[in-house]
Amino acid sequence: MTKDKLYIFDTTLRDGEQSPGVNLTANEKVEIAKLLSKMGVDICEAGFPMSSEGDFEGVRRIAKEVGPLMDGRETIGKPMVICGLSRATKGDIQRTYDAVKYAPLHRIHIFLATSDIHLEYKLKISRSECIRRAVEAVAFAKTLCDNIEFSPEDAARSDRTFLCEVLQNVIKAGATTLNIPDTVGICVPEEYGALFKYLRENTPGSEEVIWSAHCQNDLGLATANTLAAISNGVRQVELTINGIGERAGNTSLEEVIMALYTHPDVYPVYNDIDTTHIYRISQVVIQRSGMPVQPNKAIVGVNAFAHESGIHQDGVLKNKLTYEIIAPELVGVPSNNLVLGKHSGRNALKNKLDELGIVLSDVEFQKFFLRFKQLTDAKKTITEHDILALAGDQAIQDNLETYKIQNVLISTGSDVLSTATVTLIDTSSPSGDSEGEDDDDKKSEGKVLVDAATGHGPIQAAFFAINRLIGRNFVLEHFEIQSVGSGDDALGQVFVRIIPEAKEKADKSKQFAGCGTHNDIIQASVRAYVNAINRLIEAEKNDKL
Repeated sequence: MTKDKLYIFDTTLRDGEQSPGVNLTANEKVEIAKLLSKMGVDICEAGFPMSSEGDFEGVRRIAKEVGPLMDGRETIGKPMVICGLSRATKGDIQRTYDAVKYAPLHRIHIFLATSDIHLEYKLKISRSECIRRAVEAVAFAKTLCDNIEFSPEDAARSDRTFLCEVLQNVIKAGATTLNIPDTVGICVPEEYGALFKYLRENTPGSEEVIWSAHCQNDLGLATANTLAAISNGVRQVELTINGIGERAGNTSLEEVIMALYTHPDVYPVYNDIDTTHIYRISQVVIQRSGMPVQPNKAIVGVNAFAHESGIHQDGVLKNKLTYEIIAPELVGVPSNNLVLGKHSGRNALKNKLDELGIVLSDVEFQKFFLRFKQLTDAKKTITEHDILALAGDQAIQDNLETYKIQNVLISTGSDVLSTATVTLIDTSSPSGDSEGEDDDDKKSEGKVLVDAATGHGPIQAAFFAINRLIGRNFVLEHFEIQSVGSGDDALGQVFVRIIPEAKEKADKSKQFAGCGTHNDIIQASVRAYVNAINRLIEAEKNDKL
């Protein structure tokens, strides 16, 4: 069977960032884009440049730093097309081009709704006006760059005859990729596959373009729908790491890639993804986005390769193929074995970081080594899972440091209110003569803030103290604890989402996620809360709020 190339289009940094609470910084976007390049992604949709100054800067930096494949120290991966999303207006299209043009390979992705419900109620335009706008937008984009993708938003609910008319005209105007999104996640596999078959057979010029699938997961069918599309001629699939995205999320990259891997004779396509990078990038996205995955999440969940049943355990011990269709190492799941201990030195730790694909500067490594040594004093066995979690937490804290945690002191007991005294460093303010500020190094970092508060439990007390210190009434919208590994000395990983103001004024659509990791769950909680606050402040600086 002759196989076609399947292009992997990753939209974690654009559609994935539309998840509630997810606000990635430019540095974090660059970091994730580099990992996507290493993994073998073909097209990276880096953002929506017109949406904010911060998003424009993130896309521009990815185009400059990841597009050419060099970060100043090493080749980071394969050539990757850097793509930006744009509405069908000249202002949006120009802004998108201005962000992506620095990459040797770049693309403008234009979308315009085509369903009658969107045309009548959202855009308030006729079908003929829709065609005119689509053609004008694609034609203008074509004067800026050769690689143009067009998406008829809500295509799955659009009239098929009209959809063919729109697509025929944008092909003539210069579109090179046609993406057919199931914007509201309403399709079932047979229906979505049949839609592509119809469009390819009834759109003049269909053989001149690459057809693409983009599925939302509202019915839990995004992966199945994407596979059905591949069976019906699609040669580009739009995916996100861990399936993150607004509402129920997008099609999960790891699920589609591993479905294709395990069924090589079913689908007539191949791709360039190095599957051993899947787990690593999944963990980075979890920590940077503040969005955990459920334990039973396919491929990357903590239970994905766990066997609890005695029958299953017995079978796996005799032959892994009895119950494992994918070997954990194939997707880069690290070992749970002891890898380092309290007597391990810098060279041993550096070698392990290299094995795990974690690159740190000399300054970052020295800071990481100190945290590693602190962990070895508290934890008997250090595994690769611990190393990944620790490195991820350090990157989060270092990347966003308007407020840094200096100290947390807790007083608690049975049937009494807990008291928390929290010391923060405000790096945005010059240091003064605050009480306790007698260390020259601390003075140089910023102003020291100290306050205390009570609460129903130590974590609530600490959060209230932080609110008092910063002078804002942040509201905790979500709080979740997960364990990294097992045992009574396991690291705790905390995920929070906050909204900016008091409940009566809160806009719950503006949420900010945070993640923190520590062997003390109270410390992990404080790190997560401060991380979310720092993200909120960063968004305000970049006009995202």
